[in-house]
Amino acid sequence: MNKVNKWIVALAVVLPTLLEVIDTSVVNVSLDHIRGSLSAGIDEATWTITAYLVSNAIIIPLTGWLSGFFGRKRYLLFSVALFTLSSFMCGSARTLSALVFFRIIQGIGGGALQPISQAILFETFPPAEYGMAMAMFGIGVMVGPIVGPVLGGWITDNWSWNWIFYINIPIGIISMIMITLLIHDPAYIKKVREKIDYWGFALIVVGIGCLQIVLDKGQREDWFSSAFIIRLAIISVICLIAFVFVELKKSEPVLNLRELKDISFASANIIQCSAFFVLFGCILLLPLFVQQLLGYNAFLAGMALAPGGIATLITMPIAGKLIQKLNPKIILATGLVITSYSVFIMSRFNLYIDFNTVALSRIIMGVGMGLVFVPLASMAFSTVKKEEMGNATSIFNLLRNIAGSFGVAIMTTILARRAQFHQFRFSEHLNPFDYHYQMGVYKVGNILAAKSGQVTASSANGVIYHQLLRQANLFSFTDAFYFSATILICIIPIVLLLKRPQHGEAAAMVH
Repeated sequence: MNKVNKWIVALAVVLPTLLEVIDTSVVNVSLDHIRGSLSAGIDEATWTITAYLVSNAIIIPLTGWLSGFFGRKRYLLFSVALFTLSSFMCGSARTLSALVFFRIIQGIGGGALQPISQAILFETFPPAEYGMAMAMFGIGVMVGPIVGPVLGGWITDNWSWNWIFYINIPIGIISMIMITLLIHDPAYIKKVREKIDYWGFALIVVGIGCLQIVLDKGQREDWFSSAFIIRLAIISVICLIAFVFVELKKSEPVLNLRELKDISFASANIIQCSAFFVLFGCILLLPLFVQQLLGYNAFLAGMALAPGGIATLITMPIAGKLIQKLNPKIILATGLVITSYSVFIMSRFNLYIDFNTVALSRIIMGVGMGLVFVPLASMAFSTVKKEEMGNATSIFNLLRNIAGSFGVAIMTTILARRAQFHQFRFSEHLNPFDYHYQMGVYKVGNILAAKSGQVTASSANGVIYHQLLRQANLFSFTDAFYFSATILICIIPIVLLLKRPQHGEAAAMVH
């Protein structure tokens, strides 16, 4: 790998990673078209998203072990080929069951791309340039969830939903050619493990799979009011607890959890989980806010998020350069403060804000997340041996994905529950004996009478109740944003536990 330009190697592994991350969200905006085309209900159509997320989440923690068992280059090439082939099959599906099945295969192919790409970047770039390597990797991880809905909406509106899968094919082929020519396994990864951790495999597949379904379907099924969700949650908890005990006793575990004994690595994962919990939650909430309360269409909602992705693209390379000159902890803490401030701005939204206000909050968040991800990833692996890099990146990416799923699930729940709470509290004042309510009905009635020439008490009450619902929904959004800002503020002290990477001989000894 040393004979190949490191930037070309980075491009070879970042391209498929970007595709894989985009595919986690590109289907969301096309669900209605998919539902209509395949004659399915919306609840049935959402399994196209759940199937991909579940299979993707299952493969991520197994990537380090599978790379050691089959050879990393061979496994990476197989994953990209499987992802590309299954993308074609998804686009060609003519029934919902076929689409769900091929989305499962697509998730299996795509799950390995993030951790393997990250491990290859750490080996290709010298320790002094880890920041720039993570800036490249972050382009896929951070920008993908933002680009996905915008790209998916544009393709679906102008072509058809099938093309959100077909566009993966040429890029996947180019990636396979580049990987074949440019990527080589280091000597230490060519060892083939003879023992297969069957119990570890089974427990993590069932545990992560059930957990992902619970998080994705929980709010729709009213959480633990559903026997289906309860059963899956119990199975997930039992399997994951058993998995931890089994893996800690294995000499060659499928996922080496002992890496989390490293305080710096464990602390980096806590910060990462919190940051991505907030990021994925806000990426979900903002489009809903502008569409439901401000009347934006899907394209305008995507355009409101897009400036944040551009800000992240610009900020990441700058952060990669800065951590070579400044203490990465300072940059990371600054990024967390900026991100929390951006979410706090969102918590002050009202029903009369303009497009620029929404876009500005996303730009500030994009700058903050760019300053968070690069130094965090650089410091997270500063104490990890290269022999364990594949395993460590599997843990890092698994926890990030799970945190994102928790963010979406919990934010959706907060939104629904707080809307009910505020609606109940506001409606306490809508009674005939409340003076302000009487005056409100009188004024609304006069306005309606001036416009239509006739008015009834029910029409005036309907207008007031409609405004009550809008205000209740507004407060539920601001509550969720305020909760997110608080989380980011609370994790800032953990930055002190991270170990600053040494970019000299000491670093060479560690690796």
